[in-house]
Amino acid sequence: MSSTQDTPNRRFADLADVEPEFWKKKRPEQFSRTEWELLCDGCGKCCLNKLEIKNKIYFTSARCRFLNPETCLCRIYEHRFEKVDDCRNITLQAVLSEPEILPATCAYRLIVGGRDLPSWHPLVTGCADSVHTAGQSVQSRPTISESEVKDYEDYIVEWPDL
Repeated sequence: MSSTQDTPNRRFADLADVEPEFWKKKRPEQFSRTEWELLCDGCGKCCLNKLEIKNKIYFTSARCRFLNPETCLCRIYEHRFEKVDDCRNITLQAVLSEPEILPATCAYRLIVGGRDLPSWHPLVTGCADSVHTAGQSVQSRPTISESEVKDYEDYIVEWPDL
């Protein structure tokens, strides 16, 4: 059984308080915390472990041990920075300085880069599961918990949406 914190719809509970298509009307630095959080499509790809080899970032199919591969959400979201030393806080500054740590389909990366949200994004469709239905999440991919990995190089993936 999932907790309220670990359900896709939990992030969309406050939509009545958010201006429709806010990402088209404001600059990222003007987004409220709620608006910034709503940009996350819930794909789970940012929770894949990454390797840096010769100044290039490679995604692996090894996922954070706290990522629920069925919902693609963090089981400990509110406490993730306390529990996971290398968990990244996806702030505007982080996106500006290290966009390569996020997948190419990431709404943060797209919006900060001056592009629009993809047609399957939950803010566009109104459905939290649209990211999964479109095959854009780790839910449809073979992943392994990081706690089972010995050599991350064996798990480098070249998925086209990364």
